[in-house]
Amino acid sequence: MNAHFGETYAESWARDYVLAPLGGRTVVQALADGENAKTVWRAVCQVEDVSSKLR
Repeated sequence: MNAHFGETYAESWARDYVLAPLGGRTVVQALADGENAKTVWRAVCQVEDVSSKLR
């Protein structure tokens, strides 16, 4: 996420942005709930235009 958003914004985005593919949870909430990091990253890629190099 740091490579895509930048270090400061990545932290804020992960904490504040609610993702439908994660059941209406944020990245932070999903990871705290035990969701697999790859699953979370795939959800981020679904809602953001992440470079193919970072996918």
